[in-house]
Amino acid sequence: MDLITPAQRDKLFDSFERDAFHLELRDDYGSPIEDTPYARWQRGEPDDYAWLTPWVTLMKRVTGEGKTVRRVRVVSEPHSQYVGWEHSLTRLNIEAGEDIRWLPRHQLPVGISFPVKGRDWWLYDDRLLAVGHFDSEGRVLGSELIDDHDTVAECVRLRDHLWKVATPHCEYKP
Repeated sequence: MDLITPAQRDKLFDSFERDAFHLELRDDYGSPIEDTPYARWQRGEPDDYAWLTPWVTLMKRVTGEGKTVRRVRVVSEPHSQYVGWEHSLTRLNIEAGEDIRWLPRHQLPVGISFPVKGRDWWLYDDRLLAVGHFDSEGRVLGSELIDDHDTVAECVRLRDHLWKVATPHCEYKP
């Protein structure tokens, strides 16, 4: 299986036409770019969020072109420290044009099953998946591109179902 890098995955935002959707299923992620800001937050120190500038710039550009970028974050409650930190930063994603909803794991609809072995994924224009692969510590190994019609259709159905039951960020109180 070939994996693309996070930078290559981000290039997909240059070619999608309407909608990008991210399903997040992990309570902890490991990313070298986040290590220092996350450690600062854990110590109660301020952050200038400069490390987020490339993502914020990208999101402002694509949403400024009339495209949508959405996420559903399925999380355990009580939250892990990482999800608490992520929640505190979400306002920056929202300000950049993303639409983010939260779904506590214990509120998942009965009978839900997650395609692609329960991994996180980005879905672009209901036609292409970038499925995340992580090591045992949550560090991103890369993304697997999948355009199989049946797999994509299963993810579209799940996205639509979870989007309806998830709570918009402005209403979600951890």
